[in-house]
Amino acid sequence: MKLCISHCRQGMFRRALSLLLLGTVGLTACAQPPAPEFDLVIQGGRVMDPETGLDAIRNVGITDGTIAAVSEQELSGRDTIDAAGLVVAPGFVDLHAHGQDPVSNRLQAQDGVTTALEMEVGVYPVAQWLASREGTALINYGATVGHWPARVKLVDGADVGHWPTLAPEDSVQMDAGNYAYEVLSEDRIDELGQLMEVGLQEGGLGFGFGITYTPGASRVEIMRLFQLAERHGVAAYVHLRAESSGGLLEPFQEVIALAASTGASLHIVHMNSSSNEDAGVALEMIRGAVSRGLDITTESYPYTAGSTAIESALFDAWEGLTDAEYGLLQWPPTGERLTAETFARYREEGGWVIIHGREEDTNEWIVAQPDVMVASDGIPFLFGPAHPRGAGTFARVLGHYSRDRGALSLMDALGKMTIQPARRLEAVAPVMQGKGRVQEGADADLTLFDPATVIDRATYTQGDVPSEGIMHVLVGGTPVVRDGQLVEGVFPGQAITRAP
Repeated sequence: MKLCISHCRQGMFRRALSLLLLGTVGLTACAQPPAPEFDLVIQGGRVMDPETGLDAIRNVGITDGTIAAVSEQELSGRDTIDAAGLVVAPGFVDLHAHGQDPVSNRLQAQDGVTTALEMEVGVYPVAQWLASREGTALINYGATVGHWPARVKLVDGADVGHWPTLAPEDSVQMDAGNYAYEVLSEDRIDELGQLMEVGLQEGGLGFGFGITYTPGASRVEIMRLFQLAERHGVAAYVHLRAESSGGLLEPFQEVIALAASTGASLHIVHMNSSSNEDAGVALEMIRGAVSRGLDITTESYPYTAGSTAIESALFDAWEGLTDAEYGLLQWPPTGERLTAETFARYREEGGWVIIHGREEDTNEWIVAQPDVMVASDGIPFLFGPAHPRGAGTFARVLGHYSRDRGALSLMDALGKMTIQPARRLEAVAPVMQGKGRVQEGADADLTLFDPATVIDRATYTQGDVPSEGIMHVLVGGTPVVRDGQLVEGVFPGQAITRAP
């Protein structure tokens, strides 16, 4: 009898224990945290990440301006974007954007650009210019220390800031100074270097050179500044010296030799307009130098016409030509081709002029080269119409050259406008390690476009027409373009600066 009671009690204990354990398991299951809710979820887009090669349908979760998830699983967010049929790409990084102003930024955003940097002309003073853009930028911004404006400071004592966004009358007045033509002694070159070092301390991303616009800058001066760039571990971003008796390739030889002799990193801007039909040989020279250990990169924009300020020193040699030769120039506000009379008049007035003359076959070949980045060289739209490259460069590569012409794959095109420019800068500005990628932990700078419809609409006669097919653009997780329309009243752009 006692044994029976004992067995019964043991059975009751085991059943009670089982129920207790089941309850604990149930409580544990109930206590599991719910699936995280993101600030924003991009649903069902074709995620293309050039760094990893990912090309697949994924959901992207964004929290606090950062990509927190790239997943095949459904994600929950306080806000959602339906990306079905769209490519979800890293935001485009433009290394060569003169449109450092709110008007131009709107067109850049509608072309998919999330970071626009002034690496050729640069700025001076740097701190002052960075402060002027804080809190008012639609997209990310930054600049090199400008050799050109630093020379203005040294020779003429003026603070230019950002030369391309000066009003035409101010630009004409500036070009009346001595800065472009004065040949500096070694002592003055040292003073110039000291000014440029201050710019680096203030956040400049490297040294920017427009050598053709400063004909007084000797080869010794440029060499000394390359040496200074190497000492500080920054790159020289160079608009080459003007063509001379040695032809178009001689300026390439100058800067490649300087990179080799000083050890400085080198980026040659718009190699297409600097080399014209010698592009194949110029790129062969660059590749040969890279294969031997030099750090040299380059870029192009996808148009056969260039553009610059008509009052600049670049046009000093254009005096006394024929009307047919002046006819290569086009005045954006009217669309007219220039003559000797209108060239002289507009040069006195000041402003941006379009320069025609390159071959489309060569242009397409350059665009397709895998080691030539995409960069716009976009002219500001602050004072009216300008070259279309400031509004349509990236959509033109994606739509015309990749989709319609088949000159390069979509992934290759994206790599040239995202991960390649990000890598060019990330050693100097570590924040760029989070750009140019669609990966967990990267910044939520993203461009969503329709690969079937994306195309540029800006033309030489109407340069300020937005691109089509760019449906959503996010800067730090904040939409600046949504459903193809600009979002008003948001300014998420942040300064990209050199790390101390």
